[in-house]
Amino acid sequence: MFIKVIDKAHANHIGTTGRQLLLSFLALVFVLSIYPDKAHAQIVGDLEVSIPFQFHAGDAKFPAGNYVVRMLDKSDREVMEISSADGSMSALFEVGDAEANTAPAKSELIFNKYGSRYFLTKVFDEGNPYGSGVVESRYEKRVGQATAEAQTHVPAHHKRQQGS
Repeated sequence: MFIKVIDKAHANHIGTTGRQLLLSFLALVFVLSIYPDKAHAQIVGDLEVSIPFQFHAGDAKFPAGNYVVRMLDKSDREVMEISSADGSMSALFEVGDAEANTAPAKSELIFNKYGSRYFLTKVFDEGNPYGSGVVESRYEKRVGQATAEAQTHVPAHHKRQQGS
């Protein structure tokens, strides 16, 4: 009889533990579903930008001109593409997460400036403080160690869809 009471108490304890685990799991799923996904912010659509100076994006060097910046693939939020407006030049570069102190009023590209050299460093979409930070190239690291840094902001706008 004593063994039956212990077995019954043990079974109740296992059932209670299982319910507690299930409730904890459901609470975790709920919290994660309502928490904003800032870890994977991305630029939505193509950004058009006129850059008035020669610059580097990742390992590529570009002349001043008109460019289009976009996420390479909606499923891979770690690679962006920049291409000249006429399609004659393009490059891929790695990005991670970036956060601005406040949401920018307009979409913008931010460049680090070392002496007379500019390096694309961040891309933000209008009204969103979460954007993409360009992974620093080896060349930028070398130049940055030898030169004082400044930043330059260049406004961008979303590319108009054809037929609009």
